[in-house]
Parts: sequence; structure tokens; C-alpha cells
Amino acid sequence: MGRIWRIAGLLPLLFVGGCTAAEFVDGLTPHTGYRAVIGQPYADGDRHSLDLYLPDKPGASRPVVVFFYGGNWESGDKAIYRFVGQALAARGFLVVIPDYRVYPAVRYPDFLADAAKAVSWTRAHARSYGGDPGQLYLMGHSAGAYIAVMLTLDRLWLAQEGLDADKTIKGTIGLAGPYDFLPLTDPTLQAIFGPKGRWPATQPIAYARCCAPPLLLLTGDGDETVDPGNTTRLASRLHAAGGNVIEKHYAGVGHLKIIGAMAAPFHFAAPTLADTLDFLNRSIAAQPNRAAAR
Repeated sequence: MGRIWRIAGLLPLLFVGGCTAAEFVDGLTPHTGYRAVIGQPYADGDRHSLDLYLPDKPGASRPVVVFFYGGNWESGDKAIYRFVGQALAARGFLVVIPDYRVYPAVRYPDFLADAAKAVSWTRAHARSYGGDPGQLYLMGHSAGAYIAVMLTLDRLWLAQEGLDADKTIKGTIGLAGPYDFLPLTDPTLQAIFGPKGRWPATQPIAYARCCAPPLLLLTGDGDETVDPGNTTRLASRLHAAGGNVIEKHYAGVGHLKIIGAMAAPFHFAAPTLADTLDFLNRSIAAQPNRAAAR
């Protein structure tokens, strides 16, 4: 599969006037509809902080979305993804975007442990920011989708934080995620995921089960970075196990466009935001005494 996910962040989605893609998208993202709390620690140490995006209209018990970015488990920065926070917070969701440790400072499963700590912190503190810890959703792109789906399917990681994944997570959205990507031929990925004998246990597809929280798996048929077959195979395995999963493929959409379409100027590029909101609002409406967000 080569050096997949090396460009799993936004760069280089666009270059305009010498600005990076992140700067360009950030510059076009509205500064309205939310207020931000930046750099809140969720654990001790480097890369253990998160940003929160709160709807600017008064309200309590907002549904909560924790978003994990991609970057090949080697890179990434929560600051790049303000456009995700804005898109969802402006529509009534409390959004949490954590940093997590990456290679070479750490290897598998340290980034999963970090992500579980971020979810645990969010659940414990959501009410302080107007969120409802009983309506907690996970979302991720690329390597971040891997993290979100692993926390959902493999109950070990949240259990280490004293949480039951099936009770804590109400639903998970994976964008262009690697869920079934063996064998590993790239030396860096081999280093990240350790000895060959452990590889099968690192794959989300190994944990497909009937009673996991609902999943929405989105991918683009034009993705040349993460094979869309990852989504097809995981969805098929979940269906076979009796799981609750929705699978959608976007014709002609590539690896970066599927997440870039979350940004306000680029919603036309793919229905990522619309499908995400539909999944979230349907799930929320199905809960007793809950009303869907906007």
C-alpha cells in the first residue's frame, strides 16, 4: 500500500497565494456560530490537550462529538481542524478535538490510550461546557477514523479508563478510514504497529461484533491514499455479525476532499456534513426524551 496516510491531514488540499491549505481553509471558515476553548489539558505530558467548540447560542445538554484527525499516526495538529469544530458547533453540537501522541515518540497502542483518555475527560467534563455526557459520539478521518472505530469496536481501550464503550458511545462516524490494511509493507508502519505476530490484533475489522454502537462509514471511490475496500470489508463484516452500520461511497471523491468538504466553503464537494448530521440527528432523535440538533 506504500506510504499510505502520509498526507492524511489537509495539506496539500489547496495552495493559494503562498498560503498552506490549512491557512487557506481556516481563513475561509466563519468565526461565527461557536466559541472556542483552546488548549485544555486532558492528561499530563506533551500532546495531551484538546480544543472545544461550543455553540454560541445558550443551551444545555448539547450532544457531544469527539473528532480525531488523521496523519499516518505520525503527525497532525488540532488547530488545523477548526473548520470541523465550526461546522458542527454552529449546528448545535459540542465538539472536542484532541491532540494525541504520534510516532516516533510513541507506537501502537499509545495513541489509542491517549484517545481513550480524551474521551474519558470529555465524558467527565462535558456538563461544564453545556454538553450531555449521555450523548457522546466519536468521529475521525483517516488514521483518526481508525482510532474512533477501534475505541468503538474493541472495548479494551475505554475499559482501561473505567468506561464501557457500548454505554459511553452513542455512535461513530469514520471518514476514509483504514480498518483492514494487512499486510504491512511500509517500514514505518511496521515500526508503528510492532511485531508481525501482533498485526491482526491491531485491525479494527478483527473486532466487528453485533452489539457495538452504530457506525456510519463514509469513503470516496476516488481515494488513492486509503483503499475504499477498507470501508467495504468492515461494513460487510459488521453486517454479517448483525451489527448496525451504514456504508456510503462518494463517486469521484478523494482522501482529502471527503474531510475538506466539512469546511463551510466546500460543502458542495461531497455530502460529508449532510450525511454526518443526518446520522447524528437520527441517533439523537431515537433516544428517549431527546430532540435532534439543527
